Amino acid sequence: MQDIIHIQALAKKYKNSKVNAVDEVQLNIVEGEKLGVFGPNGAGKTSLMAMLCGIVLPSSGSIYYHIDGKKLTCKDALPFIGYVPQDFAFYPELSAQQNLIYFGKMYGIPTNELNQRIDLLLEKLGLSAFRYQLLSTFSGGMKRRINLAIGILNNPKVLFLDEPTVGVDVQSKYAIDQLLEELNKNGTTIVFTSHHLKESEQFCDRLVLLDKGKIIANGTMEALKQQYMVTDLEQLLIQLTGKELRDS
Repeated sequence: MQDIIHIQALAKKYKNSKVNAVDEVQLNIVEGEKLGVFGPNGAGKTSLMAMLCGIVLPSSGSIYYHIDGKKLTCKDALPFIGYVPQDFAFYPELSAQQNLIYFGKMYGIPTNELNQRIDLLLEKLGLSAFRYQLLSTFSGGMKRRINLAIGILNNPKVLFLDEPTVGVDVQSKYAIDQLLEELNKNGTTIVFTSHHLKESEQFCDRLVLLDKGKIIANGTMEALKQQYMVTDLEQLLIQLTGKELRDS
């Protein structure tokens, strides 16, 4: 498989900060892979993802997408990108149906196609019976599922997920995981962050570990286990980033 994203010397330094949030990151992301990005609080995960989605501009370096034989900047690649943030990105005073129609129109999806996609996603995520219900009345798991539906309405070539299953029950997590696996089998490249380390080990094709804005490890879980003599991802993170609390 070929690379779908090429990242060269990427850096981000926020105003009034003395250090880079992301520091000279070099990374290629392969088309069709499931890439997990991990690290302690403040490691630079969210900043990296925000730059890859075009939400935050880099201070230096470059990001290029390779889609359908074309080399694209982040701006040009936006129609092919899906993003599901950790915080809910919808209008709680509107219904599930109204939210999906609103965001679908923002994507420029034709009405007939949009209606078909909405029906399919609501069915797959177990929300068909609640399509006219206000999102403010949804449970946490239902909100997480509709958040995902909004992010994948445009059938993205690349999907970015920031803690997609945080705070959900087992059933909601299962529904989300099943849909993500289906999307990936159909060709969607997935880049995600999560604190569910055990599940992430099984889901990832490859892992990238960040600390203080830099990549400190990159490879399959099996290769990293052998390289660092650890048994799981939790041990690897502790070994490479230490036990110091990172709450500040």
